Amino acid sequence: MIYTLTLNPAIDLFIETPKMADGVVNRTHDYDIQANGKGVNVSFVLKKLGIANVALGVGGGFTNRYIEEVLSERKIPNDFVHTQNITRINVFVKVIATDQEYKLVNSGPEVSPDEIARIMAKVKKIGSADTLVLSGSFSKGIDPAIIEEIAAISQKNQFKFVIDTSYKEVLSALKYRPYLIKPNNEELSSWFGAPSDSSNEAIVELAKKAVRAGAQNVLVSLGSQGALLVNEQEVLFGNAPKIEVMNTAGAGDTMLGTFLAGDARHLNRRENLIASLAAASDTARHAGLTAFEDLEGLKEQIRIQRL
Repeated sequence: MIYTLTLNPAIDLFIETPKMADGVVNRTHDYDIQANGKGVNVSFVLKKLGIANVALGVGGGFTNRYIEEVLSERKIPNDFVHTQNITRINVFVKVIATDQEYKLVNSGPEVSPDEIARIMAKVKKIGSADTLVLSGSFSKGIDPAIIEEIAAISQKNQFKFVIDTSYKEVLSALKYRPYLIKPNNEELSSWFGAPSDSSNEAIVELAKKAVRAGAQNVLVSLGSQGALLVNEQEVLFGNAPKIEVMNTAGAGDTMLGTFLAGDARHLNRRENLIASLAAASDTARHAGLTAFEDLEGLKEQIRIQRL
């Protein structure tokens, strides 16, 4: 079984408005409300691809109840630790007149030590036939050192551990041989103290460094340039297809969820990277996650190179 773990879920409010003016009422053109959080998104993507999974997380209030309701409606089993504080709401505004996008992201609720202990109790029950995907930021009160703690449990219990979070503490978890980490190029550069505008060649070397430190696979998102897959056997680069970007939120989660689904089905790495890039690009050209329809045109634009 694949388990996703979201330690700072959210409701995302997407607003489209003709203009944004100061000091007046700005009438919106359209809006959409989505249950979100990076792990939650991975659960949605896996379900769309027919891969059974369970969504774990922590949150509270009416906002978290909505997220659980959406997961249940989509027939995704979920098991959240409930907090005293309310799960956050993020706001994304697209201004049509200027083609600008504003992202207002809140920090999330405070989580108590007892609630953290209850989360860890669930993690300790995951077994050798399972995969745990830890995605996104953490709510207040959750120390990023929890990444290393979970990694140690993954090695003890022999489950696959997948990490997609920006905290530098990911590096401390590498000695426990996580199955996959999915940084973007800026995160990977930051972890190793490299320039934020590092070249793709430099990013490849940093990914190799992460592999030498213990990561079994490193999937690096390069944004509009594509993605890298690096492990002990090979380095693969795939370009991103040309699209008209509408909203980038969820594109990385789509890439990860699609890649894990392909991995579960034993798809070869080249085909899996193509499928993951196409799905991520389709999410970026829509308001929500891809429906996995009409992706062939995107796949035809993608070329995989072995570096």
